[in-house]
Amino acid sequence: MSGITDPVADYLTRVRNAQKAGHRHLDVPASKLKRAITQILVDKGYIRNFVNVDDGKQGLIRIYLKYDATGQPVIRSLRRVSKPGLRKYVGSSELPRVRNGLGIAILSTSNGVMTDKEARRANIGGEILAYVY
Repeated sequence: MSGITDPVADYLTRVRNAQKAGHRHLDVPASKLKRAITQILVDKGYIRNFVNVDDGKQGLIRIYLKYDATGQPVIRSLRRVSKPGLRKYVGSSELPRVRNGLGIAILSTSNGVMTDKEARRANIGGEILAYVY
């Protein structure tokens, strides 16, 4: 096994897999970055809610997934952009528009984790973590 891990890619994969399997909730190992990404997904209406679960170690984030009336997941696509082997940074003038504004890009900036729309408003760039729509 390689020593290189990508916790954000692991987080996104767990969410994708849980949705494909039709689970109502899933648990992921907690970190500040994952909590920030989860909070953005809650604020933008992609997931129902989340709670922090204390397991005696680093903790877990229990994420309650959201489905539409037909049982389809609200998140259609969840894609990692910046990877450990190839980081993707953008300036404030080059911020991406996901699905012409219908989706969101999650960025890690000097002011914290935020969406592309918030970064555009604050006129700052950063590392593109993921695209969600």
